[in-house]
Amino acid sequence: MLQFLTRRFLMLFPVVIGILLITFVIVRAIPGDPCDVMLGERATPAKCEAFMERYRLNDNYFVQFGRYLVNMLKGDFGDSIRFTRPVVDIVAERLPMTFELTICAMLFSTTIGIVLGIISAIRRNTIIDTSTMVIANIGISMPVFWLGLMLAYVFALLLKDTPFFIPPSARFSSGVTLTPLLKFWNIQDPTGLQKFLVNFISNFSLINAIITGSWKPFFDELWHLILPSVAVGTIPLAIIARMTRSSLLEVLGQDYVRTARAKGLREQIVIFKHAMRNAMIPIITIIGIETGGLLSGAVLTETVFSLPGVGTMLVQSILARDYPVVQGFTLVVAIIFVLVNLIVDASYAYLDPRIRLE
Repeated sequence: MLQFLTRRFLMLFPVVIGILLITFVIVRAIPGDPCDVMLGERATPAKCEAFMERYRLNDNYFVQFGRYLVNMLKGDFGDSIRFTRPVVDIVAERLPMTFELTICAMLFSTTIGIVLGIISAIRRNTIIDTSTMVIANIGISMPVFWLGLMLAYVFALLLKDTPFFIPPSARFSSGVTLTPLLKFWNIQDPTGLQKFLVNFISNFSLINAIITGSWKPFFDELWHLILPSVAVGTIPLAIIARMTRSSLLEVLGQDYVRTARAKGLREQIVIFKHAMRNAMIPIITIIGIETGGLLSGAVLTETVFSLPGVGTMLVQSILARDYPVVQGFTLVVAIIFVLVNLIVDASYAYLDPRIRLE
């Protein structure tokens, strides 16, 4: 098991470097000059020359990429051209919001999707099965931005004066604030890594609220996350439900399942102890893919519900030709994605011991 995970972990490094190289080339291949985008009408040749010299963008691409790799290994992602702030600070501010949205959305989609898939497989070719798959097909067909707007219209406008009202935007209600962890822990002059970790945890509002015992902000943010989580989790829910159904039906036709039933085991034991463990491998694959995709930023959902996450920042940075921010967030997203795949591979080895030998 340890050798299996070690091999998988070592394979992550060339993947991350390859992603960084591709991103480095593609970002600079986008038409438009950072100086023209940032300075606009004030972009004279002299100012652009000074601008390119200041951010060291006039070196050839090999020098820029080599310098970026060296700085990255030191934990220095550079400074944002647009915000003139360290990229790590921007990552610490934006990434927690996307984490929270992804966790809530995947809890919603995974729980309901697996339950619906199991019910549909058990009640195969019945009205329940048909209804479940129709709902799943509708869910996978609805655009996220349309569903988000409809949810906001129904729960924030039509049900405004009812107990079912749910806020349509923002992260907290007006007047609700969190206690900064630097102040709570009384940390004076934190170091670079310590400052990043504390800022990251501070912006991870749910964890911040638990640490500081601020339960009003904790439940207030969960209340605000309901609509965006449902909106962004509907498509993964439909995919997981369909995959659960097809995978479980395939496993239920295997010989060992018939043997378990012939031994007189209860149907619940046959399904949940014997069948589901083997059926979970393709389901976990889908869950891993969808989780990685959401962690890279749900642009439309973040835009509709005014959430300060990774997706909106990446789009804005690409449009502004803010190379350090794009490269920094791409690196973080790439690492997250390969770590999610590593966790999925580890779960394969747990569910099917034969994979360890392969």
